[in-house]
Amino acid sequence: MMKTVMILGGTTGVGNEILKSCLEKGYNVAFCGRKSSVGNQIIQSLQSEDKLYFHELDLNSIEEIENFHLQTIKRFGKIDALILYAGITPVASLLDTEEDIYNSVFNINLKAPFFLLKHVLKSMINNNSGSIVFFGSAHMDYGEIDRAPYALTKNALYTLSNHIAHHYAKYGIRSNYLVMGWTNTEGEIELRTKEGMSEEELKSKASKILPMGRMLNRFDPIPAVMHFISDDSAMTTGSIMRVTGGEYI
Repeated sequence: MMKTVMILGGTTGVGNEILKSCLEKGYNVAFCGRKSSVGNQIIQSLQSEDKLYFHELDLNSIEEIENFHLQTIKRFGKIDALILYAGITPVASLLDTEEDIYNSVFNINLKAPFFLLKHVLKSMINNNSGSIVFFGSAHMDYGEIDRAPYALTKNALYTLSNHIAHHYAKYGIRSNYLVMGWTNTEGEIELRTKEGMSEEELKSKASKILPMGRMLNRFDPIPAVMHFISDDSAMTTGSIMRVTGGEYI
């Protein structure tokens, strides 16, 4: 069945692998990012102009959020699944978080998904179906000491996922929370590079910490996401799935 998947993010990391996996299934995909040049390059490289729609969007501001939804509906007619992937993970403890960092984390990780959901849920209610996948984190319970704002946003997203699962199931809408563990995404590698750590050193460090002996790669969460998008999970809502290599924080 032809589905339309909307991704908050999609230009990098796991989000980009979700996009590619959806294309392989024949799904339409709407995705977003800060630079139209990046989005257009992805569309051209995948030769999928008919299946992909890119919307330029700075998640620090929600001005274009509604337009992202409207243009997706205009292009593909409906939204069957919404993947809330985009997020930032700055190093910031409760004691040294400045207001600009706090605002940026909450704007991108929580405010943008909240207001996109406000619009997408209306479309899903009209269609009497829909699947929402939240990308969570093992930081969701209390988090490392230097990830305070991040931990708060990921816990709030878990509450939001359960809120939707409870109140919107009557419209055929399901919502699930995928806990993604320590992954060598572009953002993680960039962060560690700033700390003077190479990707190999990062993987070596993670292998000693994670119970299953290695950090995740960007492909590890994909089967779970595709399951939640598919009709195989038609009766699955309000769940939490951990793809973490056994990591609990």
